[in-house]
Amino acid sequence: MRVYVPLTLPALAQAHRAGELGPGPLTAYAVTPGLREWYVSDDIEELEYAALTRAAHGSLRLLAADPGAVRKRVVVAVDIADGAVHADPDRALDPDALGEVRLEAAVPLAKAAAVHVDADDAAVDVAKAAAVHVDADDAAVDVAKAAEALAAADGGDADAQFVVDGADDHELLWFATQEIEHLIAG
Repeated sequence: MRVYVPLTLPALAQAHRAGELGPGPLTAYAVTPGLREWYVSDDIEELEYAALTRAAHGSLRLLAADPGAVRKRVVVAVDIADGAVHADPDRALDPDALGEVRLEAAVPLAKAAAVHVDADDAAVDVAKAAAVHVDADDAAVDVAKAAEALAAADGGDADAQFVVDGADDHELLWFATQEIEHLIAG
């Protein structure tokens, strides 16, 4: 099963040093029955993207809790056995928990399929070479503002929610696991 684990860059660096995501339990996101029902789609790619988006929001929450972390959302996609993933059926349709799963144990980083991270200047150069438009400055600013506005948005402030939603306007870029060293070095 493909599972999306939200992190920050410092947490990714720690995982790289330790060789694993953890320790458990970890909160992650996956295509759960609740997510399928909410998203109303049978297209697995759309459902996977929805789970990735939920994990990106989880990363934003981690950034809000760590003001010293670089303002980039980080999500690690890992492939693990279905039995290692646990969804709480009582929260399956809770809008705050859609797609949320628990991983009870640490996950070897070797099981990672990819890393998704907000753009930076180097990523913009790669994207331009591939004829893809990416604006790193806007992503960093919008993610920083969204992390600051998250508590107010959680409290029901519609303007703050608009700011938080602005981070979703920026796609996370895909990186191979071999590029983790480069991602954490910058």
